[in-house]
Amino acid sequence: AGTWSDGKLTTRIGRNSGDVRGVLEALVAFGAPEDILVSGKPHLGTDRLVRILRGMREAIAAAGGEVRFGARVDELVFDGGAAVGARCRHEDGSVEELLGDAVVLAPGHSARELYSQLAAAGVTLEPKGFAVGFRIEHPQAVINQLQYRSYAYSVQTGRGTTDAANDAHNPMPELLRKHGTIALPTADYRLAAQVAPEDDASAERGVFSFCMCPGGQIVPTSTEAEELCINGMSFSRRDSKWANSALVVTVGEEGVDDPAFAEAFGADAEKNPILAGVAFQRWCERRAAEMGGGDFVAPVQRVTDYLKGTVSATVPSSSYRLGVKSAPLHELYPKPLTEALQAALERFERNMPGFVCEDALLHGVETRTSAPLRIVRDGETLEAKGIRGLFPAGEGAGYAGGIVSAAVDGVRVARAAARVLAEG
Repeated sequence: AGTWSDGKLTTRIGRNSGDVRGVLEALVAFGAPEDILVSGKPHLGTDRLVRILRGMREAIAAAGGEVRFGARVDELVFDGGAAVGARCRHEDGSVEELLGDAVVLAPGHSARELYSQLAAAGVTLEPKGFAVGFRIEHPQAVINQLQYRSYAYSVQTGRGTTDAANDAHNPMPELLRKHGTIALPTADYRLAAQVAPEDDASAERGVFSFCMCPGGQIVPTSTEAEELCINGMSFSRRDSKWANSALVVTVGEEGVDDPAFAEAFGADAEKNPILAGVAFQRWCERRAAEMGGGDFVAPVQRVTDYLKGTVSATVPSSSYRLGVKSAPLHELYPKPLTEALQAALERFERNMPGFVCEDALLHGVETRTSAPLRIVRDGETLEAKGIRGLFPAGEGAGYAGGIVSAAVDGVRVARAAARVLAEG
């Protein structure tokens, strides 16, 4: 679910299923707090994830497994229509070939070169819908006020500067200062809308908040210097003075043939439409890098200016540590996506008055909410269609959308691989 994942364990695949429960119990066994077993919005935090993953790695090593750091899979090894291994390139340039009876392929959704290699090797891929947009950031005190209203003063994180900002924006009544109050958790939100142009109801798109990080910060997730992609995270205390969330719009397969998307998808989309979504993501990230001016500086725009289509003369402070630059984000995406995002923001403001404000800042770009394609699997064996011994798994393979669903899919694939190997 990404190196910068902050450990959100919410899932839509059923919290009471045996596999989901097993994943949560495994996390507790490796150091997660027990309240994730009962919480409606379980959250670990990036700081806890580091310790949990270290414990998992040590358990793997104790069981005879090995972890290769500083290595990337350049290509898979095939023999007679079966996957038998992988070639890894290390930081020093050396290449190592790892062979086995089967290959479990669990790439992240940024394994773009691997997608191309799989397509060239004849592995069956299929495009799927995905979403792109921005990170929207508010002062956390603003979100506290929007959600808790007259009780927003009750949010106390224990971090002096954050609590002082909340006190200034949401002052506590004098009577309660004398007698005290019960602390409320840092406020979050979840927003969604279906929007369509007035002249074409069939062109409806979904716009939604995603991976909301109360008391969090915005971080870079780019894998190439000439591309810029960002994400959000929170530590376990959720005590920063900012709140951020992805704000994204769906991109369906219909975009490949739409003239408004011609430049974004590029000429290669016609040659290999399965990889068109990858090309589109890259185009967006390169435009963001150009607008930011390089060095991973993020282009930003006040939400109010985004709606007006004007560049922000000044911008508020941001949690993004590599720097921000005012830019015309309303010109970054193809027009249909921009109009959908603008329409949704106006609706969100009606539903949550104050959400669109001068302190709300859009950051470009959030493009990797999910993989834009799927590695097709056999319904019974879970092997890649047409390739024996290759077991695609998780988010990058197109079968999950977060930590829990990726872990559950990994469990299912492990069982399937064990069954196939046992049957010979």
